[in-house]
Amino acid sequence: MVSIVLAGSGGAGAISAATVLLEAAGMAGWYAYMTRSVGAQIRGGETAAMLRFGIEPVTSHDDRFHVLLALDWKNLGNFASEMPLCAESLIIGDPEQGDVPETLAASGARQAEVPMAQIAQSIPGGRGNMVAAGVIAGLIGLPLEALVSVVVKSLQHKGDKVLAASNQALRAGFDAVDEFGLGTAFRLHPGRPAGPGKRWIVTGNQATGLGAIRGGIRYVAAYPITPATEVLEWMGPSLARVGGALVQVEDELAAINQIIGASYGGVPSLTATAGPGLSLMTESLGLAVASEIPLVVVDVMRGGPSTGIPAKSEQSDLNIALHGMHGDAPHLVLAPNSVPDCMFTTHWAVHLAETLQVPALVLSDQAIGQARAVLDLPAEVVFPTRRVVASPQTEGEKYQRYAVTPSGISPMAIPGTPGCQYTAEGLEHNPAGAPSSRAEDHAAQLDKRARKLDLYDYGDAWADLEGSGECAIVTWGSCTGPALEAASRWWRDGAEMRVLSIRLLSPVQPRRFAQALAGVDRVLVVEQSHSAQFYRYLRAHYELPQQCRVFHRAGPLPVRPEEICAQFSQWSNA
Repeated sequence: MVSIVLAGSGGAGAISAATVLLEAAGMAGWYAYMTRSVGAQIRGGETAAMLRFGIEPVTSHDDRFHVLLALDWKNLGNFASEMPLCAESLIIGDPEQGDVPETLAASGARQAEVPMAQIAQSIPGGRGNMVAAGVIAGLIGLPLEALVSVVVKSLQHKGDKVLAASNQALRAGFDAVDEFGLGTAFRLHPGRPAGPGKRWIVTGNQATGLGAIRGGIRYVAAYPITPATEVLEWMGPSLARVGGALVQVEDELAAINQIIGASYGGVPSLTATAGPGLSLMTESLGLAVASEIPLVVVDVMRGGPSTGIPAKSEQSDLNIALHGMHGDAPHLVLAPNSVPDCMFTTHWAVHLAETLQVPALVLSDQAIGQARAVLDLPAEVVFPTRRVVASPQTEGEKYQRYAVTPSGISPMAIPGTPGCQYTAEGLEHNPAGAPSSRAEDHAAQLDKRARKLDLYDYGDAWADLEGSGECAIVTWGSCTGPALEAASRWWRDGAEMRVLSIRLLSPVQPRRFAQALAGVDRVLVVEQSHSAQFYRYLRAHYELPQQCRVFHRAGPLPVRPEEICAQFSQWSNA
């Protein structure tokens, strides 16, 4: 595999060029993974696209980047810690843009100059970012024909002149690799055939939206917020095509209350937000728990607290997702562990919410939500989703919306069903829904709401387990990719290692957890939070081996595979 950074100031086109490379990789039969980094101002400042290409599926970044190509150097030193280089790396700059910043040059990487701006100026209508894309393609052995095909598809509506200029710029950059002696060290497995089958190019946020629609979501109310906005942007037109609707409301309070109302009316509903929005929604989430109204809230986590770091990733919303509501308020909390898993987990969350008549929180994060990946077509999954709906009551029958049943699930009436009028509110109630302060009613309803989650069989989807042996990594969410890559290095050396990535965070699954770690005597917990929230959650609910350590840190820096390997090495040598 080969790792690339394409960077420049806002408007230089680094992200556009990276997207062309990503799509060309998919067209060539390769796999690829791309994340992006922007400055604190989000728009108009420095940008960097981090890409990794491979002949096999790519789920995370490597420890180091092989190539850094900069269209200019404006404030890119701010990203030095996010794009680690080494002496074997190559830094490519444009001589017109000045010297490489010291923070990047300190890596000891080899430096080379390509006059990308001058090359672009020699082409009528040429752009430097297309020259840069050609340079990267030539360096890594990505077929030029694939880039040209992507550009034709993307720019043909702009006319022949724009198309010709872009194609000429791509070829000029491709040829510059030999002209300026950049070498062949970073060619991706020369001569090895590309993988078979069609490829999908999708972001985690888009996959989340698709999973929601496949699950049956037909109404979305939401307020835009970084980094969840792309979920809403994708779902808007997509919902319209399946007869659904998306409404942009005035704030997160309106969003959560609108989807409660829509779901009460019988329409599966969802909202997407980030940490600050989830904070505002907690009171109404408690209302949905008490009134047993199904809904899904997707939280694409970012650095906190408060407005924190909007465009950077962190796994620090775990505590509020698990415990943010007052009183005993059992609900579902799930977390996807990769870009394609965003689709499965959100689909599953809709199924569970509708089946169990309970709110489901889906904890994605910026790292996988805004990542774009080239991957194999995901398998079709069909869940037997069915909200238990009340039938019309005959004269003399009394509908009990909150009837105490063995499963904890009672039929939910759609407004207008004859004989099934009831009140859904936050006050405690008796089985008929009438407000009650009787201890017996409170205990019965608390038991009912907990029982339906505790008795349900979640099957094997509660977590992903790979590998075997007496050592294990336990992780969740976007830390899963680096954990699997670290484990694969042990597997290649013949060592044994398990990786357990938990998808269902609440309700807890102690029996399944014990089975997954049976025979394990050493566990490393890996997470991205300052206070080790996931480790403390595990300690509170699960039996862990005596030899258990945690590797944790806050965002925005991602966890690297070599850091996980180093933890076990230090442990073994202690």
